Amino acid sequence: MFRPPVLTALLSSLVLAAALPAGAAARGGGDRNEVRVNGTCGGGVRSELKLKSDDGGIEAEFEVHQARGGSAWSVTIAQEGRVAWRGRVRTGRSSRAFTLHRRLRDYAGADGVTVRASGPSGVTCRASATLAGD
Repeated sequence: MFRPPVLTALLSSLVLAAALPAGAAARGGGDRNEVRVNGTCGGGVRSELKLKSDDGGIEAEFEVHQARGGSAWSVTIAQEGRVAWRGRVRTGRSSRAFTLHRRLRDYAGADGVTVRASGPSGVTCRASATLAGD
């Protein structure tokens, strides 16, 4: 069946958009895939997870905003169901936010990453995203 190039491009875009989780945005520049998702948090706190392919690995960036200034957070990053990193992060006293950068391995195929952060007074943030494989 013959499909005009414009129709084929439109159908491809719709298939890609349908494959993303709600609230996710996929971007690509050259050979880099990127996905961003908003996390779910309690207590008026906001979070965002960004995954980007970078030189054979994955650059993971997790941000938490509107948290209590100077507060300590326990953060766990899981990739493909395994703990990839676990540690503590402290928000800035005046910024009331933190940004965590970690470099992850790029496994064959799509990579699923979940971040869970627990802060003061039981506030918890969670974000999950899948970065398409090359």
